[in-house]
Amino acid sequence: MEVDAMLLRSDPFRELDRLTQQVFGVNGTMARPSAMPIDAWRDADTFVVEFDLPGVNPDSIDIDVERNVVTVRAERPARASDAELIAAERPRGVFSRQLVLGDNLDTAKIAADYDAGVLKLRIPVAEQAKPRNVVINSSKDADRHVINA
Repeated sequence: MEVDAMLLRSDPFRELDRLTQQVFGVNGTMARPSAMPIDAWRDADTFVVEFDLPGVNPDSIDIDVERNVVTVRAERPARASDAELIAAERPRGVFSRQLVLGDNLDTAKIAADYDAGVLKLRIPVAEQAKPRNVVINSSKDADRHVINA
């Protein structure tokens, strides 16, 4: 099973992210910061997603799961200083990203870790989606055949 089979092929949020980046530019705005870049892959029976969230306090990260939709929200607060700003390329404010996952993942068992500015989600493949053997009984003789399903 390929990794892209883990995410639903029609992801309206990816298209929305793309359109938002075209309208607001790569860096976004304070009202709508740019999207969180991700990497996603399958490692044996686990689907792994990493979100880049540098400079974000782990206490500001919220992960919400509803059915097969995972929403990650994070906040990088505005600077409290009155100092003169020379450059401001890092998005600030509250931003979020949603992933629509396939039914073959067990969203009830998601594990999350945050280290060095990277949020890593590990989502196990659901038991019913794992390959299994099916025994075929023959009525003519007592032979049994095993087929991988």
